[in-house]
Amino acid sequence: MPGTATRDYYELLGVSPRATQDEVRKAYLKLAKKYHPDKTGGDKAAEEKLKAINEAYDTLKNAEKRREYDALRESPFAGAGGGPGFDFHGFGGAPGGHTGDFSDILSGLGDLFGGRAQRPRRQGPVSGNDVEGRLTITLREAAAGVNKSIRIPHTTACSPCGGSGAQPGTRPQPCPACGGSGRASRGTGAFFISQTCPQCHGAGQVIPAPCGSCGGSGVRKGSRTVTVNIPAGVDTGARLRLAGQGDAGLRGGPPGDLYVVVTVGPDAVFEREGMDIVCEIPVTFAEAALGATLRVPTLSGKADLKIPEGTQSGQSFRLRGLGLPPVHGRGRGDQIVRVVVEVPKRLTREQREILKKLKALDDPAMYPKRREFERHMNG
Repeated sequence: MPGTATRDYYELLGVSPRATQDEVRKAYLKLAKKYHPDKTGGDKAAEEKLKAINEAYDTLKNAEKRREYDALRESPFAGAGGGPGFDFHGFGGAPGGHTGDFSDILSGLGDLFGGRAQRPRRQGPVSGNDVEGRLTITLREAAAGVNKSIRIPHTTACSPCGGSGAQPGTRPQPCPACGGSGRASRGTGAFFISQTCPQCHGAGQVIPAPCGSCGGSGVRKGSRTVTVNIPAGVDTGARLRLAGQGDAGLRGGPPGDLYVVVTVGPDAVFEREGMDIVCEIPVTFAEAALGATLRVPTLSGKADLKIPEGTQSGQSFRLRGLGLPPVHGRGRGDQIVRVVVEVPKRLTREQREILKKLKALDDPAMYPKRREFERHMNG
C-alpha cells in the first residue's frame, strides 16, 4: 500500500516465491475479482488494495522483472528499512507514487560493488500496460467459433496535450534535481548508491504546467467495446491475445496488449471430454430390446442413430466427426451417445398382462449378467 516501506509481492498475491507463473496468474485473477470496484462498491481501501495487487502482478508476470525482483528481495539491502533509499514499492507501476525501479536499484548495487550494470534511462517512450478481460461463451459457440464483444477499461493518450502531460503550448523541462539523467546519488565517502531520481521518478523531466485535461499523466481513463474473434475449438481457460489493444503508452510509447480469458459455459445436453462430446439418450425397454433408430441431437442439428436389438442400459455409441475441432490443426472429435433405458413408473392393465407373460417366458440363459451375479452371491 502507498507509504509502505517494504512490500513483498508474493505475500500480496498470497503465493510462494516458488510459485509457477500459472499459479501467480490464478492468484492475481482471484484477488482482482474480489477487490474489483463492481464487488466493493467503490470502497477506497479496496481500491488501494487492488492497485497494490496490480503492481505486484505487473512485476511477477514478467520473467525478467521477476528475476530482478527476486535478486533484490534476497539481497542484504532488502530487509526492514530497506537499506539506504531501498523500497520494494514502484517496480511494476506504483499506485501510490513512484519510489524506484528494481533495475535501477540493481544498477546501483553494481556501482556499489564495482560492477558494470547498465543504467536504464526512462526519459523515452514507455509501453502501455496490458489489459485482461473475461468472456463466457456456449459450447455450441465454442464448436463453431464466434465473434463476441467485450467492454474493457482502457486508457488513451490525452488529445489536448498529445500524451506529453504538459499544458498545450508548453513542454516538459529537464529535471533540475538530476539534470535530466533520471538518476540521483545517495551516500557519503566511498560508499554511495545511484538510484532513481526522487523528484522526476526517473523520467529525467518535470512538467511545470500540467495539462488540465489529464492532470499531467498524458493519458485519460475510460472504457471501450472490443470485438473478439474466438476460434472454433477453444476450451475454458484459453487466453487470447489482441496485440496493441491494451492501455496507451506514455510519451509516445506503444500501447499494451489485451488478453481475453475464455470460459465455456455448461450445456443442458452435452458434456465435453477434450475434443469429444457426450450426451445421454433415454430409450424405452421395447426400443432397447427390439432395436430402434433414434433421432439424436448434435452440435449442428440432429442425426439418426441405429441401436441394435438387445442394447443394454449405459451402452455407448460413437458418431464419428460430430465433436469439436482442434484450435490448431485438422480433424474433429466424435459425439458419444450413451443409451439409458427408462423403465415406466406406471403401466396400463394390458401392458401389465403382457409383461407377466414375458416374465413367464423368461429363460435364465437370456440374462448372462444376472446369472454371473447370482453365482458370485451364492458363493
